[in-house]
Amino acid sequence: MGKPTTSIKTTEQARDRLRVLADEDGTTIADLVEELALSRLTAAEREERARAAAADLGLAYTPELKARGQAAWDLVARHAEQQRKNSGTDAA
Repeated sequence: MGKPTTSIKTTEQARDRLRVLADEDGTTIADLVEELALSRLTAAEREERARAAAADLGLAYTPELKARGQAAWDLVARHAEQQRKNSGTDAA
């Protein structure tokens, strides 16, 4: 027997886009949504990984270190966004 399922309410526009994306990937909307959900970390998972990385580097995980790390990721995201804008690859 397959996995239990449930319904997710969304707009028709989002559903239609999910259908196109799933068709292009040769999969189903359900599998596409599951792939998205499993590919993203929760806030708790990100925090756990940050603590582990700090420990691996021999650093105390302080609020200051957390803020500096977040600032670094924000900078990376801004650079990536600027690159997307410059290359004209913004998603619809």
